[in-house]
Amino acid sequence: MTNKIKVLIIDDSALVRKMLVEILSSDKEIEVVGTAADPLIAREKIKQLNPDVLTLDVEMPRMDGISFLSNLMRLRPMPVIMVSTLTEEGAEITLDALELGAIDFITKPKIDFSNTIQEYAIELIEKIKVASKAKVMASSDKRQTSSNVKMMGVEKKNTADAILQLNNGKRNYKLTDTIIAIGASTGGTEAIKDVLIQMPPNSPGIVVTQHIPENFSASFAQRMDKLSPMKVYEATEGQQVLPGHVYIAPGNRHLLIERSGARYICRLNDGLAVNRHKPSVNVLFRSVANQVGQNAIGVILTGMGDDGAEGLLEMKQAGALTIAQDEQSSVVWGMPGEAVKRNAADDILPLSKIASRVISLSAEKAA
Repeated sequence: MTNKIKVLIIDDSALVRKMLVEILSSDKEIEVVGTAADPLIAREKIKQLNPDVLTLDVEMPRMDGISFLSNLMRLRPMPVIMVSTLTEEGAEITLDALELGAIDFITKPKIDFSNTIQEYAIELIEKIKVASKAKVMASSDKRQTSSNVKMMGVEKKNTADAILQLNNGKRNYKLTDTIIAIGASTGGTEAIKDVLIQMPPNSPGIVVTQHIPENFSASFAQRMDKLSPMKVYEATEGQQVLPGHVYIAPGNRHLLIERSGARYICRLNDGLAVNRHKPSVNVLFRSVANQVGQNAIGVILTGMGDDGAEGLLEMKQAGALTIAQDEQSSVVWGMPGEAVKRNAADDILPLSKIASRVISLSAEKAA
């Protein structure tokens, strides 16, 4: 019998601690070895209990979660899942935590035990299992992680067919503008940042789907806008895709690309979740395959599961050039690994080389 994943829960709310303990203890592969009401208590319990994964509240007394995380990643790097509030301030702090080295985050559970508690439990358990297999190393408070995590056995509810049908007709038109489509999940906020900061300001328009909750995507877009030479937006309905601009799917809305004459525009869809995600990378990639075809470049980055793998293959079959992040540089080699397994990627590259390859392919398309 394999050893259970040992989890330490750090949260100042007794009720939240109780809920997280109940959720995680319901899975036979996880053992909650302890709880802590603040980071100072947690520091001692980490020494005593040697947990595999921490869940860490963002806002706590005596020491905030970010300060604790920064010290932890410097002195004893280990997998951490942040537990965040659904607020603008909570989003900013959570993005700071991911930058420092947290593997992933999840929002605070709803206290009313609504119908969503079962879905919340599934999501939290999945994140804990993925985090437990990630290798985390400290390097000047900057994450360097690798993982051999493959797609977990998660029930799929809907495919991209729930939002739009694949256009199997030939897409041989050639327009002036190239569109770059990027998809990511776990570890993706930092991976996307690493790509965008290397892109020149005159790059082709970039459309991005990152698995992210509602109220977090706007903060993520604003943060990328400050760091990237390109102009970065949270995508809006009917917005034209222009060179030098990046459009990030809003949380809880699918982003699709539509061709209108010689222009491309953003469409937002409030339909069903696809592969249990909304926004879904498969939906974005299929729309790009249908509407942009050979004028596109597709990039799939680190992420849990397989969302985007089939869509990247559809892009490749439509004539697009495709790239998958390699296993060594991925926090989780689920999504890119599944794309590679489907032979959907023309290139398999470390994160550090993806931007330069995209720039090179863009230049070839423009020639």
